[in-house]
Amino acid sequence: MVDMSVWQGRQDPEDGELALRWHDRVQPWQPGVAKGVALLGFACDEGVRRNKGRVGAAEGPLQIRKALANTAWHGQRPAWDAGDVDCLDGDLEAAHDQLAERVAALLADGQFPLVLGGGHEVAFGSWSGLNRHLAGRGRVGIINFDAHLDLRRKAPRASSGTPFFQIAEQCQIQGTAFRYACLGVAETANTQALFARADDLNVWIVKDEEMTERELPSLMRGLNAFIAEVDHLYLTIDLDVLPAGQMPGVSAPAAHGVALSLIEPLIAEIRASGKLRLADLAELNPSLDRDGLSARVAARLVHQLIK
Repeated sequence: MVDMSVWQGRQDPEDGELALRWHDRVQPWQPGVAKGVALLGFACDEGVRRNKGRVGAAEGPLQIRKALANTAWHGQRPAWDAGDVDCLDGDLEAAHDQLAERVAALLADGQFPLVLGGGHEVAFGSWSGLNRHLAGRGRVGIINFDAHLDLRRKAPRASSGTPFFQIAEQCQIQGTAFRYACLGVAETANTQALFARADDLNVWIVKDEEMTERELPSLMRGLNAFIAEVDHLYLTIDLDVLPAGQMPGVSAPAAHGVALSLIEPLIAEIRASGKLRLADLAELNPSLDRDGLSARVAARLVHQLIK
């Protein structure tokens, strides 16, 4: 049963249908409803804990919903709340499997799943759901806005630092190509070993200092070249890619970061490709937020993803 109590906020009845907000439109998802956007929470930060980060991201899905609830509605499709996946007793592997099952079910129902994390360990579960749904049909590209490559080897367990290495391993096992782009990478936050591993895996990397307004046309060309080589896109946004001033509420705030004003046109380009099948947001840590700013930025990104 989906808890809909969070979906409440301001009412402006004098303006009728033009005054709707998210809380007016979101309904609980059930199989067979009209095709739209389905929000699915991943209330888990076990991967962050294993990666020796600051925990608290398990509360992220709730706070993003709260920020969304009173956000003005401009969507064209139905919006559904598909509830949360919880991580019980630190069993991240079971949570990943449950998330994959839920994402695959939403895709099979014709929905666009938008997963609300949770630590960035969410990425392996999200991708696994898309992988199950596609069952080898078409080429999949992963676009990650992130200060971190998240290509650590499992030592010995999965964490928020391992998801894309896990995906690369699974691609090798099933004989499919690993196509991964990581945009906004902070050189200071990734070891030489991680950059070497990315090179071995042919990852397209754009460092944070290279993501400027002046370089935006070049970034667009690179992005479109990447998109042209795939049939399906999975977009994952680690909120720590944003500057700490815009995104204080994350486990590892960015000293440099990439401005929201640069990320938004790239999201618009990805959305306009018609190939985006799945997206998620990761690492919102409400316990570290300042005046709800980070949650509001996350809500704005949700808005951008479904325009």
